[in-house]
Amino acid sequence: MGRVTARRRVIRIRDGAVSTRPDTLVAEEPLEIRLDGKPLAITMRTPGDDFALAAGFLVSEGVLGDGADVAHIVYCAGAQEDGANSYNVVDVRLVPGTVVPDVSLERNVYTSSSCGLCGKASLDAVRTTARFPIADRPPVRVTPELLATLPERLREAQRVFDRTGGLHAAALFSEAGELIDVREDVGRHNAVDKLVGRALTDGRLPLSRAILLVSGRASFELAQKAVMAGIPFLAAVSAPSSLAVDLAQETGLTLVGFLRGARMNVYAGEERIVLP
Repeated sequence: MGRVTARRRVIRIRDGAVSTRPDTLVAEEPLEIRLDGKPLAITMRTPGDDFALAAGFLVSEGVLGDGADVAHIVYCAGAQEDGANSYNVVDVRLVPGTVVPDVSLERNVYTSSSCGLCGKASLDAVRTTARFPIADRPPVRVTPELLATLPERLREAQRVFDRTGGLHAAALFSEAGELIDVREDVGRHNAVDKLVGRALTDGRLPLSRAILLVSGRASFELAQKAVMAGIPFLAAVSAPSSLAVDLAQETGLTLVGFLRGARMNVYAGEERIVLP
């Protein structure tokens, strides 16, 4: 839709020299997600892959686990007061008869681009709503040498980051290191939802042989999304949170943080890493 980036005037100061020029920024707009016409959540996101984002969000909430449950996903016409379509409201319509788990959909969640759903209550929710227990049999096995190559490969795939410097990214790799998919967004949790939503619609869930790499920190929410999609391995270039480590240890998720070249910390699930 041509809304991934925006141009704004900026005053540049370089070594005492002042100039004015347009700057390319990453776009950020609200997206309202509806389920069968009923408002469910609002998230701040970078426009693009909105249908995948909505589907992935519903996977992480325990609502969806099979793409066959989705009748269609549409932008809501007349979303603005003047009747024009804002392309900021998405409705996920389920196949009639689809049973929706009780996941407190009445809460009208607001999700910012920097932090989504967090908290101890969600730890209990993951235990009860996860449709895909982590079950990589035989276990995924990855060498530190292979892990060391993944951040640079993710960086090379970040097309919009090169223009703006302001996007998070998430990527799926095979256990052999093959890049499966990559998505960018102003919110790291949105980038993961876009990956998971695409996998849902392509019939690839659970992602039981995949490695999920995120460009920032590993929050509880990102660990939650990995578990809900059946992903056995989460790696991040920055630090994990304590609750993310707790969830990884409880669910059998491998969690690697501070993945920067040949340096990394393993916080949980070390059995999937081929150690010297």
